[in-house]
Amino acid sequence: MNGVLERTLGILELLSHQGESMQLATIAEQLNIPKSAVHRLLADLTRLGYVRHRRDRGDYQLSTKLVSIGLTYLSKTGIVDIAQPLINQLAEASGELTRLSVVDGEQLTWVALAQGARQGLRYDPDMGTMARLSCSSSGLAWLATMSEEDALAMVIKQGIGSPEKFGPNAPATLQAVQEAIAETRNRGYSVTIDTYSPGLSAIGAAIRLKGKPAIGALTVAGPTARFTLERMLAAAPALLDTAAQLAAISNSSPFFNFSVGENGTVHLPKKPIYAE
Repeated sequence: MNGVLERTLGILELLSHQGESMQLATIAEQLNIPKSAVHRLLADLTRLGYVRHRRDRGDYQLSTKLVSIGLTYLSKTGIVDIAQPLINQLAEASGELTRLSVVDGEQLTWVALAQGARQGLRYDPDMGTMARLSCSSSGLAWLATMSEEDALAMVIKQGIGSPEKFGPNAPATLQAVQEAIAETRNRGYSVTIDTYSPGLSAIGAAIRLKGKPAIGALTVAGPTARFTLERMLAAAPALLDTAAQLAAISNSSPFFNFSVGENGTVHLPKKPIYAE
């Protein structure tokens, strides 16, 4: 990594993927940055409140400042306020976890959820993480809205999620991903079983106005033992209806006040989209 900004962001991204704190030497090794440079950057990040230095152990971890910034931004865009009532309704109807992800550049980021399960097994993932396009229900739903060439380019750029790191049924080759995308396109929504995570099944639909690129994806997910194929197919009409409603009201949020290229990438407006 070259450049102070690139190295700083690299440290923040690395720490964000860790549930526990990390030693300075480990950070330097994984990012291929000299220890002295990592020490200076961590000192600045600690001083600014983005990182906590656990002096008793000599390691570092993220503070909640980045989370706070992200949540503040989402609250100002109105995404959650607009989407949450519809997400809640779908979760209640399906009895399973419902999640909203939005297109952000060349990735999907989960930004809102509602838990429909009242008892028994519950799937409670972390928000703010990026969906692996090749094996997540939301990713396949988004990819199915693109041309085959653009969809595969996205997958190649992000990388294929291997069965060892995701679910045992995760597509392991580009051909398998192509087949999954084709099935999703023909069906009108994605169906994944033990694909993104072992023991997890999900259905997903793109949020898309007719004739325009998708702006996000909506999914319903639950334990495979309970959220069977029969239940997924039964929940699909409500999923598609809710996704259509979200697409229809998307213009109410300034977050979606951008143009999306033919390959699904976001092009922000030249002028600020917010006005105080």
